Amino acid sequence: MSSVLYDTPGPRAKRRNILFSVVFFVLLVLLLWWVWRTMDEKNQLTWALWKPFTESEAWTTYLLPGLADTLKAAALAMVIALPLGAVFGIARLSDHRWVRVPAGAVVEFFRSIPVLLLMLFANEFFARYTGVSTEDRPLYAVVTGLVLYNASVLAEIVRAGILSLPRGQSEAAMAVGLRKGQTMTNVLLPQAVTAMLPAIVSQLVVIVKDTALGGVMIGFTELLNTRSTLAAVYANVIPSFIVVAVIYIVLNFILTTFAGWLERRLRRSKKGTGVVLGQEDVEELNAAEVRGTFGTGAGGGGV
Repeated sequence: MSSVLYDTPGPRAKRRNILFSVVFFVLLVLLLWWVWRTMDEKNQLTWALWKPFTESEAWTTYLLPGLADTLKAAALAMVIALPLGAVFGIARLSDHRWVRVPAGAVVEFFRSIPVLLLMLFANEFFARYTGVSTEDRPLYAVVTGLVLYNASVLAEIVRAGILSLPRGQSEAAMAVGLRKGQTMTNVLLPQAVTAMLPAIVSQLVVIVKDTALGGVMIGFTELLNTRSTLAAVYANVIPSFIVVAVIYIVLNFILTTFAGWLERRLRRSKKGTGVVLGQEDVEELNAAEVRGTFGTGAGGGGV
């Protein structure tokens, strides 16, 4: 099928693609054979090096506790960074300059700093100016660094996702009487979520992997950090790296598979029904917002 960026290959292009695929497959097989042979020559395939992973002690003492800390830090960072990124992303689209400019400055500042530097800074900050214990400080520093950096990246994802929608969506919502806050929450965000989901999931995968930076630099006992202890005990450096890499692959595969299922479900649920908002629907939305405003004491409208 042809598109703007892709033309249907002809007979010669198809033969060329098949040839390239065969050559790539052969080179991949040769590479794997070379890796296998090299590891065998270096005695890295002996059963003694892999046997610890068939016993419970290596898992319960080293790998599973490290995996639990990795998931704990990643989950905390995700839960905090996602709503924070959404707030800053929407704030960058505000009509009010006093909201848009500070939000943009914060996003650009933290997006420009390496996440490792943010972790190191947070670790020193908690050590000097807070009463966080030495045992909890690495976790706090890792989560803080991940939140500051990834919330800024997610803010740009949210902003780009909303801006990618056709301008007619906003204009149609305004035409039927919806205010900007109602347009954002009832029209733009629900549609943008589906478009943003692949990029958001990619960033969540980055969060899981970046927890390893805390183990390398500030002693956070995550999966990669506990692997080094395991390798020192059992003298199986290469096998331990391979096992940990497989664990990361499985984790991220589960995350991306779930995201793919969620995206398909959202796309199915958002198929057009042919229903058009009428005046009564708009008045109901306005009345609901007014009730919420007086019920919570907050200001109406949007940012």
